[in-house]
Amino acid sequence: MSGMASDHNNSSQEEYIPHYLQKEDPFASKLSREADIIAGFYLTIIGILSTLGNGYVIFMSSKRKKKLRPAEIMTVNLAVCDLGISVVGKPFSIISFFSHRWMFGWIGCRWYGWAGFFFGCGSLITMTAVSLDRYLKICHLSYGTWLKRHHAFICLAIIWAYATFWATVPFAGAGNYAPEPFGTSCTLDWWLAQASVAGQAFVLSILFFCLLFPTAVIVFSYVKIILKVKSSTKEVAHYDTRIQNSHILEMKLTKVAMLICAGFLIAWIPYAVVSVWSAFGRPDSVPIQFSVIPTLLAKSAAMYNPIIYQVIDCKFACCRSGGLKAKSSLKRSR
Repeated sequence: MSGMASDHNNSSQEEYIPHYLQKEDPFASKLSREADIIAGFYLTIIGILSTLGNGYVIFMSSKRKKKLRPAEIMTVNLAVCDLGISVVGKPFSIISFFSHRWMFGWIGCRWYGWAGFFFGCGSLITMTAVSLDRYLKICHLSYGTWLKRHHAFICLAIIWAYATFWATVPFAGAGNYAPEPFGTSCTLDWWLAQASVAGQAFVLSILFFCLLFPTAVIVFSYVKIILKVKSSTKEVAHYDTRIQNSHILEMKLTKVAMLICAGFLIAWIPYAVVSVWSAFGRPDSVPIQFSVIPTLLAKSAAMYNPIIYQVIDCKFACCRSGGLKAKSSLKRSR
């Protein structure tokens, strides 16, 4: 019986034909022209805001590059990843949405898929490194005494190597990049999991090393930070002004990191759920009109971070100026 079941599974996998091979033109849009135009305008707005916002963050950081703390260096790297997604990837999808079909063929599809996965993986691993830095900085105070700027640059090299490895693995024959079901964008070939055991191994490896494991590290780090902050707030109040100011700055950086991670995961988790369902669920069970929504939401992730930077910076500046005014008035009264 087990032999019959395995034969049935093998035959079903062999019989499965992915959506991009079922029709002669895999790059024709499966959406209405009106829906494509709306998506094109949406991505244009997202792309412009993301490019301007992340470009501004990088420009302002370059003016004080020698004073950047290790955690700030990592957030600049995150802005570089977001800018890369906006500049390298979005023009391809914007042109294709307005043209009502993917305009760049298989070579362009694989390049677009690689670039999107490379910068997206780089963003998530950067946030994982930032969350670990925040965890060690807040929960293990001795860590901050030996961490230097060159450690941050070593970490950046590891992040870029990690993203390059996993984004390039599909080109080594273990996977592939393919058009989305709606035709005007490209992504990892999640549908290989429907075709073979090797495809399932590829998809599961990508999910674990590029989504589940980093997300678990991020969640663990910030849960521990929240618990530590609750228990140590009263202790910090008894420290001198210099230690209090340092603690406030560390908490500011931690809030930025937490909000960035939350925004990224909120934007990408729906897309990940749909992708996993496409890979391991019933073939073609995800409606095409439904699959485009998580894709567009994920593409907006690069726009949030500059907004988060500015909101936290303004709040921090207001608090700091308020503290300075209070100190000056106290001196005058003395």
